[in-house]
Amino acid sequence: MRLDGQTLVIASHNAGKVREIAALLEPRGVMVTSAGDLNLAVPEETETTFAGNARIKAHAAARASGMPALSDDSGLEVAVLDGAPGVYTADWAETPEGRDFYMAMERVWTELQNTGAAAPFTARFVCTLCLAWPDGTDAVFEGSVEGRITWPPRGTNGFGFDPVFIPEGHDITFGEMEPAAKHAMSHRADAFAKLVQGTFG
Repeated sequence: MRLDGQTLVIASHNAGKVREIAALLEPRGVMVTSAGDLNLAVPEETETTFAGNARIKAHAAARASGMPALSDDSGLEVAVLDGAPGVYTADWAETPEGRDFYMAMERVWTELQNTGAAAPFTARFVCTLCLAWPDGTDAVFEGSVEGRITWPPRGTNGFGFDPVFIPEGHDITFGEMEPAAKHAMSHRADAFAKLVQGTFG
C-alpha cells in the first residue's frame, strides 16, 4: 500500500523523534502530523520486542485518527550488557518528573563498569518502524547502526542516548554530529530506506 498524497500520523509524543521522522519524510511530499498534535492517548507498550511495541503504537494511532500511522520503536543494545537496555531503553530514563536521559546514560555507564569488561564497549541502535492503516493492515521495517559507548556524554545535538554513542567509523558522538550527518547513517535512516523502497518504490 502506498502513501502518495495522504497525511501520515507519526505515532509519537517525543518531539525529537517526530522531528527526525518528519525530516526523513519531507523529500517524499508526505504531509505529517503527530499523535501529540492530535492529543491521542499513549498506548501501553506491553510487548517484549521492538516490532511488537511498534505495532501497538501504530495501530492505536491509525484507529484513533482514521489515517495511516507510522510508529518507531527504537533503543540501544549494549553487547556486554546482553543487549540491555534494548526495548526498555526509554524505561531506563523514566522518573516521576518525566524522562531523564542523563540519568539513563549514567546507568548504562555504571553497569558497564560493574561488568569489569574492557573497552571498546560495542553497541548498536535499533529502529523498528511500523506503518499501519485504519483497516488493520501493516508493514514493518527494521534498521540498525553499529558503534560503541563512550563517557562522558558529548554534544547537544540529537536526543536520548546520542551523546554517548559513537557510530562505527567515526570519532564523534551522534550528539556532536550535525543532524543531516546523523540522519544519513542512523538506525532510523536505515529503517526508513527500507520503508521508502517498500512504500514509495
